[in-house]
Amino acid sequence: MPGDKPHPEHEYHAEAHALSGHLHHPVEQPIKPQAFVRLEKYGGYLSERARDYRLEGVFSFRHSYTQVAGNRDQKKDHGFNTLATAVIEGFNVLDVVTADRIVSQISTDHPLVGYVPTVTFLGTRFENLRIAGKEVDVDLDLDFLGPKPTKDAPYLKDAGFRARVEKQYAGIRGQNLPPAILGRYNQLPSDSKPEASLECSLVSKAEPSRFGRPCGHVIEIPGFGRILLAVLRIEHWDPNKKTGIPMRTKISLTMLEIEMGCIGHGNAAAGNTIVNGAGKGGG
Repeated sequence: MPGDKPHPEHEYHAEAHALSGHLHHPVEQPIKPQAFVRLEKYGGYLSERARDYRLEGVFSFRHSYTQVAGNRDQKKDHGFNTLATAVIEGFNVLDVVTADRIVSQISTDHPLVGYVPTVTFLGTRFENLRIAGKEVDVDLDLDFLGPKPTKDAPYLKDAGFRARVEKQYAGIRGQNLPPAILGRYNQLPSDSKPEASLECSLVSKAEPSRFGRPCGHVIEIPGFGRILLAVLRIEHWDPNKKTGIPMRTKISLTMLEIEMGCIGHGNAAAGNTIVNGAGKGGG
């Protein structure tokens, strides 16, 4: 049940769902967001569950659950906490891509004074992700975003984070990937603009043991299509008129993007979380 409004100076926002997308072949059918939940702007706690989902013989999972929460932190010098979690268990796509458990989790702490939150991904993971029965060795860097920048600066202007993203992009550029994929991981946004967005990944290594060709967090699977792992999107906007610091920061994490183009046609996303609280402090 939603809780009481904890503070008039903060507006909470969090969403989560387990699976969504659209299947075009062998059948035409949308994949409506499963176990979808959205937090009320005044905070509180909400959760949802879904069981035994099956879309023909293409997509299925045994169990999924989601939760979102927002509350004022009781610890000294802490502000407003927001949590979004999406878990999917017994996941199966055409008996090619399977996983025992996928967890997407974002937690943020918006400061009492300032706008840019501290962000953590603790709990996020793949358990027994496999391609055609062979395990994929996935290393996730849950600290990839880095610590909250000093002086309430936005993450997209932080030199350390930008260097890590540029290194990730360099590993993807030059790979034999479709232009639509390469275009997503091509150029950093200007650090002089207060409003900007960026896409990257929490994956530091993804190595299929036999099937699939890894290109960073993108894995090409012959006869199937491709999957993208732990896709992270960051967006800053609504700059403060006095300081230029963005008053809104949106963090979204999709654990598994699926693009099928052979034995099946369609797109899906599994393990989806979004956090976008609106801090009011800092002037």
